[in-house]
Amino acid sequence: MSMENTTSNFIRNIVAEDLQTGKHNEIITRFPPEPNGYLHVGHAKSIVLNFGLADEFKGKTNLRFDDTNPVKEDTEYVESIKEDVKWLGFDWDNLYFASDYFDEMYDRAVLLIKKGKAYVCDLTAEQIKEYRGTLTVPGTQSPYSERSVEENLDLFERMKKGEFKDGEKVLRAKIDMASSNINMRDPIIYRIAHATHHNTGDKWCIYPMYDFAHPLEDAIEGITHSICTLEFEAHRPLYDWFVRECEMAYIPRQIEFARLNMTNTVMSKRKLKLLVDEAIVDGWDDPRMPTIAGLRRRGYTPEAIRNFCREIGVAKGDSTVDSQMLDFFLREDLQPKAVLAMAVLKPLKLVITNYPEDQTEMVEVENNANNEEAGTRLVPFSRELYIEQEDFMEEPVKKYFRLFPGNEVRLKGAYFVKCTDVVKDENGNVTEVHCTYDPETKSGSGFTGRKVKATIHWVDAQTASPAEFRLFEPLILDDAPENEGKHFLEQINPHSLEVLDGYIENAAFKDAMPLDKFQLVRNGFFTVDSKYTTSEKLVFNRIVSLKSSFKL
Repeated sequence: MSMENTTSNFIRNIVAEDLQTGKHNEIITRFPPEPNGYLHVGHAKSIVLNFGLADEFKGKTNLRFDDTNPVKEDTEYVESIKEDVKWLGFDWDNLYFASDYFDEMYDRAVLLIKKGKAYVCDLTAEQIKEYRGTLTVPGTQSPYSERSVEENLDLFERMKKGEFKDGEKVLRAKIDMASSNINMRDPIIYRIAHATHHNTGDKWCIYPMYDFAHPLEDAIEGITHSICTLEFEAHRPLYDWFVRECEMAYIPRQIEFARLNMTNTVMSKRKLKLLVDEAIVDGWDDPRMPTIAGLRRRGYTPEAIRNFCREIGVAKGDSTVDSQMLDFFLREDLQPKAVLAMAVLKPLKLVITNYPEDQTEMVEVENNANNEEAGTRLVPFSRELYIEQEDFMEEPVKKYFRLFPGNEVRLKGAYFVKCTDVVKDENGNVTEVHCTYDPETKSGSGFTGRKVKATIHWVDAQTASPAEFRLFEPLILDDAPENEGKHFLEQINPHSLEVLDGYIENAAFKDAMPLDKFQLVRNGFFTVDSKYTTSEKLVFNRIVSLKSSFKL
């Protein structure tokens, strides 16, 4: 696919210069998620950047699963990631797993041992942390760092054979315990984990650490530009050290950019998994989740997400984006596409007392107010209708122009009606609104005798079908949800989901399929839910409201 709205940024400039100067004849990027959860909108930024650069400069992008931790990884996540990348509109040139390289990584670790650059350490995790020191205090050398090459080779081989328990020993790089960069203070290369791996089964019981595996993977694949987020900037010296000391034939370049932070949005897989595990949401694809699966089920479009990611750009400094910006691009994309339809979410019966009881007529309404080519359709109209509860007020407030006793409004696509009286239940709640209609005022008739100040939508009570509507508010109340000052679960919005039972007009929805998009008059953009919709009842998710105060 082509790059829409290509904009310049510092990474793109680096790539362009490297091609222009002949440093590279072709660029190769990679998207390297760990399959330990579902991708979220933050990953979308990385996907658009990596695949977009390769697409623009006619290069290649690898999809690589960094599956070095068998305890947390699963094939479910592998398949979901593949689906998400393709849904966003991209395809990979090669599909790899970090575990494809486990044999070579082991050999490179052995090389480090032979060079005196790695050793087997018996310190516990707590001791290693204590020995590492702090930002102001240098680390202390491990008492095991002076083991001979022969002893280290023997112990590492025995680690591989499974002779030791989890946590009993680790392999560490031997670099500099006094380094000002804590990442260089003899980092762990391999740890023991007696766990079945989703890809290699029980072949291995030792697994490489990410900081060791990732640079080797990039070098093996010939990645020209290894693009990652800013938290890895301090790891770059270690990245380069492993590539150099492991004597890799190819030397990739790591470049860091600012990750995506959004208001009222969590970008932590750990926290998102907690929401799933605690049943606060009904799965990774809950429409309130910022996962790509959740956004897809909510009704977001890949075009809107791609345009959003390109608009926010690529920077070197962290910032937080207003989540309403994504909704801005969503509305831009949906308005010319979504079918305009009528639905009543909170129904109130309206009876036109002077309309013939046995009569039904067809009135014409447009399929899309923003696209004349979408045409029109006919919907039934009869004596009894449903309108929104908010479109009637027995005692109207100032500047309320919709239906109230004695007031006249237009029913969309149909007639003027005037409220004459109401029916109430034993608690005094209005259950029916009675009106009269003026048959001379039908829409399209050219009637000019008088004007009304409001038009309200409706559905025909005889033919409308019941439907469920699911309305969402931000799941996270805090504008800065990554703030560790609060316990994460204290930021959950208890009113993030509202479920309503209403009615839809059949004409627009008779062939509706899951994930079809609609603009429901005055209620917002909605999609047919892919999880709860049945053959007997349509369930709709509100994607986004019709308007927002947000502007670019």
